[in-house]
Amino acid sequence: MPFVANRGGGRRHFAVTQRRPRRIAAVAAVLVACSVALSLWIVVQVRDARSRAVSSVLLIPRHPQGHTTRPAMISFATTLAACEARIEHGPHTAPTVAIVGASYTAGIGPDNPEQSWAVALARQLRWNAVIYGVPGVGYVRTGATRRGPIARMLSQESLRALDPALVIVQAGHDDIGLPAWLERRRVAAAVHLIHTAAPTARIALLTTFAISLDGSPALRQTDADIVSAGTAADPDAIIMDPLAGRWTFARAGDGLHPTAAGDAWIARTAAAILLAHGVRPAPVTAAAPVICDVSVGAGKPVSATA
Repeated sequence: MPFVANRGGGRRHFAVTQRRPRRIAAVAAVLVACSVALSLWIVVQVRDARSRAVSSVLLIPRHPQGHTTRPAMISFATTLAACEARIEHGPHTAPTVAIVGASYTAGIGPDNPEQSWAVALARQLRWNAVIYGVPGVGYVRTGATRRGPIARMLSQESLRALDPALVIVQAGHDDIGLPAWLERRRVAAAVHLIHTAAPTARIALLTTFAISLDGSPALRQTDADIVSAGTAADPDAIIMDPLAGRWTFARAGDGLHPTAAGDAWIARTAAAILLAHGVRPAPVTAAAPVICDVSVGAGKPVSATA
């Protein structure tokens, strides 16, 4: 009997010793997974923090004495966060517009962020503005610098603190050929993100640009996906559709992007569409608006303009 008892105890000991390594392995796997998840979270937070701390340029109008010509601009180095703080803590004499977009918004074409349609539009509106342009991004595409997609860029602008009256998204060309269901889902997600962070803001979607007036079938599909998903998510969204409107403007040598004159034309056209939807320029005031413009790859390093 003692022998039997010892043998049974040996079996139990063997079973326990077999289970113990399995438990240790399972706990280790959980710890590794948690560590990886935490590392990924930290990487995202660091990347986003770096995006908000990019070197920037603050542009302030300097009105010439006794002249009515367009004022010269004085530039000062700053950061995006510091530039946004000037708006957040400023006198609020004008509304604020937040703009995110791809290469057109970055100033590709004239290769000068200060000549982009977005900066020109902000000046025409005489509104404070935070502009973030990254070539190659879309509602799905992250762009060559991996700063996208659009939802991530929106999250890097402090929409809640800025409390913009208008948010404009310019994207779509770089998502060409992606599944329709994916494009629609990402467009809807971007609109919902804006609604959550800036619930009182109007939303405007500047959709696809093309080399030819008609575009390709794939581009027309992407354009239709953006319009349908955007208006489904927000029936009051303002649609600015260069493809459907057959916009014609001066273009740079690549045949796709605008020249400085083309950007100015786009800004005037966008301003007219916005005006038709009740978005009006601010009255001329003594306090000049602040324009923060983060641009990637347009003739100079990542910059912010104000």
